[in-house]
Amino acid sequence: MDKKQKSMWQLAFLAFLIIATVLIIRHQQDMPYQQDSGMVFGTVYNITYQSDQNLKKRIEEELQKVDNALSPFNEHSIISHINRNEETTLNNMFMDVFQLAQQISQETNGAFDITVAPLVNAWGFGFEKGTAPTPHAIDSIMKTVGYEKVSLTAGHIQKKDPRIKLDCSAIAKGYGSDVVARLLRKEGIQNFMVEIGGEIVTSGISPKRAPWRIGVTKPNDDSLNVSQELQTVLNVTDKAMATSGNYRNFYYKNGRKYAHTINPKTGHPVQHNILSATVIAPSCAIADAYATSFMVMGLSGAKEILQKHPELMAYLIYNDEHGNYAVWYSPSMRDKIIGE
Repeated sequence: MDKKQKSMWQLAFLAFLIIATVLIIRHQQDMPYQQDSGMVFGTVYNITYQSDQNLKKRIEEELQKVDNALSPFNEHSIISHINRNEETTLNNMFMDVFQLAQQISQETNGAFDITVAPLVNAWGFGFEKGTAPTPHAIDSIMKTVGYEKVSLTAGHIQKKDPRIKLDCSAIAKGYGSDVVARLLRKEGIQNFMVEIGGEIVTSGISPKRAPWRIGVTKPNDDSLNVSQELQTVLNVTDKAMATSGNYRNFYYKNGRKYAHTINPKTGHPVQHNILSATVIAPSCAIADAYATSFMVMGLSGAKEILQKHPELMAYLIYNDEHGNYAVWYSPSMRDKIIGE
């Protein structure tokens, strides 16, 4: 083949590549976004993804698997069998979450602890109802609380006390978002947002052909979940985000407010000045767990953890010494903030 023929072939191949690229881009631009929503884990999910086909059935099948492993409200779930001290076979989903939970418990010195279930129940926020236990009752329950009292050995959960119960509510929604995101990626979907009860995973671009923008709600007391006033908006493209706060799940008794985040160290609802903790992390399960941890640890404790974990970013809203809203965020979060 002479040089002229070779050049012609190269030009033809280049033209083919250009045309193919244009067609692919045009197909992506014309491809619709699917929007699915429903109920799972006692909350609402909303999933937006760019695809020619609707995957709601498969998405809900994956979410049901998570529910079957981790929901204490599902009497047939793995975690329910464990809580009743019944023999059960652990699956990969349960073991993944359990091991991650134990790791974060160690990292946070027990601020995150899935054995806190009996306390959450006693205070009226769990899968078994109670309200404002007595000091004696708290002392008794505290004997069954502590992540170091439970372990995973040879595919079985070992308890140091049969009264120990597990509650993965502070990590399960985030994990569920990760599971759905994994399914979408497996299907070759590049542009999506998965949101389960406020725990979010994003990838690519939104239907507006722009980065995914997620609002952080102002932590006004809002037990009916009707307030949509935003504190800020964050660019969360290709990241996972979770928010924990005591401004929606609480009750008043005898003039005192009881919030749903329980300190595993004291057995009481947290009294720190943090009102909400938003965490951006590589996975939503990690973001979910650390957001809860920061609510327990308070501002100084959260800052210490963030110094050790540069892969985490946090946006913390708290009450200052005058009782006014104040904000602190990781220096690496600055580029994510779109508006305040």
